Amino acid sequence: MSSHDNVVVLASTRTPVEDSLVRAWVRSEVEPEHRDVRVVTLPPLSGTPAAYAALGALLDDPDVLLLPAHVVWRPGEKDGNRRVAISDLLRGRNPYDPASRNQRSIADADPDRAPVIAGIPGTVGFLQQRYSESHQGATADAEAFGRFVARRARLALERADRAVLGPEFRSPGFLTEEILHSAHFRRGLQELARRVGPDQASEARAEEILDELATGWGRLFVDLVPRIQRMVFQRGFDPDIDVVPAELDRLRQTVSGTPVIFLWSHRSNLDTPVLNVALHENGLPLPHLFAGINMAFGPLGVVLRRSGTIFIRRSFGGDELYKYVLKEFVGYLAEKRFNLSWSIEGTRSRTGKMLPPKLGLLGYTAEAYLAGRVDDISLQPVSITFDQLHEIGEYANYARGGRKSAEGMSWLLGFIKAQGERNFGKIYVRFPEPVSMRAALGAPGGATTTDADARRLALQKTAFEVAWRINEATPVTSVALVTSVLLGTRGMALTTSQVHTAVSTAVSYMDRRGVPVVGSGRGLKDIAGVESTLKALAVPGGIVTRVDGARDTVWRIGTDKQLEATFYRNSIIHVFLVSALCEMAIVMAAQAPPAERIERFWADVQQLRDLLKFEFYFTERREFLEQVRTEADRAGKDWEERLTSDPVDLRALLMRRAPLTASFLLRPFIEAYLIVADVVSRTEGPIDRPAVVKEALALGEQYLAQRRIDSAEPVSALLFETGLKMMDNRGLLVEAPDRAERVGGLVDQLERVQSAIITIERLTFDLFIADRRRLHNRGAS
Repeated sequence: MSSHDNVVVLASTRTPVEDSLVRAWVRSEVEPEHRDVRVVTLPPLSGTPAAYAALGALLDDPDVLLLPAHVVWRPGEKDGNRRVAISDLLRGRNPYDPASRNQRSIADADPDRAPVIAGIPGTVGFLQQRYSESHQGATADAEAFGRFVARRARLALERADRAVLGPEFRSPGFLTEEILHSAHFRRGLQELARRVGPDQASEARAEEILDELATGWGRLFVDLVPRIQRMVFQRGFDPDIDVVPAELDRLRQTVSGTPVIFLWSHRSNLDTPVLNVALHENGLPLPHLFAGINMAFGPLGVVLRRSGTIFIRRSFGGDELYKYVLKEFVGYLAEKRFNLSWSIEGTRSRTGKMLPPKLGLLGYTAEAYLAGRVDDISLQPVSITFDQLHEIGEYANYARGGRKSAEGMSWLLGFIKAQGERNFGKIYVRFPEPVSMRAALGAPGGATTTDADARRLALQKTAFEVAWRINEATPVTSVALVTSVLLGTRGMALTTSQVHTAVSTAVSYMDRRGVPVVGSGRGLKDIAGVESTLKALAVPGGIVTRVDGARDTVWRIGTDKQLEATFYRNSIIHVFLVSALCEMAIVMAAQAPPAERIERFWADVQQLRDLLKFEFYFTERREFLEQVRTEADRAGKDWEERLTSDPVDLRALLMRRAPLTASFLLRPFIEAYLIVADVVSRTEGPIDRPAVVKEALALGEQYLAQRRIDSAEPVSALLFETGLKMMDNRGLLVEAPDRAERVGGLVDQLERVQSAIITIERLTFDLFIADRRRLHNRGAS
């Protein structure tokens, strides 16, 4: 800057006090080093064309150095921090934007609350060149250049502000203007207009869409929104979010090196508030959240738009312009290194287990990366786990065929009220190792850049890797373990000791495998920990019923609560999934001649994987088979010899595999598939999926009343819909004369699996009977 004699200070001020503070700063800091210094006040954002033309006319000498400057208002310091207090909000004060009548007294009393900040300077000539580049070589008139310079000055000041306020205050400014005036965007818009017509791809419509998408973190909201979100969730949860310090340290390094996309498991409407609080309270910048526009209602929509939320339409079908603008919007944010956030599943999981990943937004960011707009993007998996949730009642209603409640202010107030109904336990947030987009997709210019099929395949693998890491990092809770055991009894009550027998064995198994388990889960090794969890589940409105008998207290999950309880059970199935498949494959293989059993075992394992691939995440086939081999060896390296012995001692072979989990975890899925397959086999003509689900729900209720099934778990619209996906994948929904016969083949396979599960279930119940006898004998002695 010292090599330039002529300096124009571009003062972004709104009040006389701010103007006087900037001019005083110029006199003390700028004028002593330069011969000719002028202060020019930038026109307001709503300034007239004449005002911007006057600014542009002043900037005709390419050697003049432009230095943007303004006043940054800050809250007063308290306990070493400068944060807005809730009391400020209640009094109608905004310390980041104080009323003009109060500014002089604030600046005089505490000058540190009103420092003058300068942005990175640039010459008029440099900005003229940048204007030409961004406008495809066009020469600017005075008004256009004045607007361009003012916009660049304000952006420079926003970047400079972060050095004073902190990285968490980074927010994209002037989004619509920046994107609309980018040469990249305008070229693409012109190409789209040639393809779909100028009326369908006009600049005016593009601007409307950008305005709908535009967001930012208002400074007041950076401080207040996480505090308000904390106030909501801690009404029903432990106020301390359980995080791993080492994971936060790694996350800080990741955020400092690359833009980050937080991809999280979606179980509750509390997910984003919890994530925001976990990041904010650990000094990490808040990301910009993509959310459905159905949440942009009333005052909440206004607040969320100022809190980094980007509302996107749930469906935009054939609207090519919306797709293009959204893609460019995402690309711009990635290029400018803003952190983003969305659910990798695209919607809440109403079943408790992870849904298949959605590729839409991830595909847009991949295109920005492959186009060379950013060196790399870190995909940060996030696991968010709750001990309990009040929303499981709503999810059970969906499973019974109910409809989602429309969002609105009454819905929001009801949701907040429900948080205070009782204690729901703790919340756990995990940040496993991130996935590098560069490592996953290769360098720009490679096969994933030029080959659409290769790009889609690589993107699918990347998304599944992220989802897999979320599953692997999700800690097992005591609620999920105890619920799994009680659901497995299909309504029969168990003593505390019997529950302890099952869960303590499971915890030991997880310890050997290194599965993450929360503290309360490890406490299940002691009978006192089991009883504590059972009592927490048996509170009024809880899912467990307590029966105080003459000799023992017993616990059960009644039919009316079974669908709710499945949410917790399903959240940990992935931990035991391979083990359960091994159990079933051993039982099924044992029915074959001895010489064929090993081959039958491996064939059955792969068929089970194919049968359940729409329910669960599986690794690549080779890695999956290695996992099966490791899990099979857990019964002893001689398991093949034992399986092929004649006769086979199936009981002994399975007992060596304790804990046995197939009957506890997978039976409801197989029974649900059998119910929906029964309906399809009897349906003539084209398959109407909603009608099939409705009939399957009625048939399931009939089977439950007839005791043809012992649990309400399989009577679930959510499971029926997945079953239809599985059948569609096998071509069984296509209208054909032999459809019933082909569906019958699937039913035969399902019944074979069900028979294996029943065999395992009988052996599992033997453990409870033995425990009951042991207790009885001990009491008699």
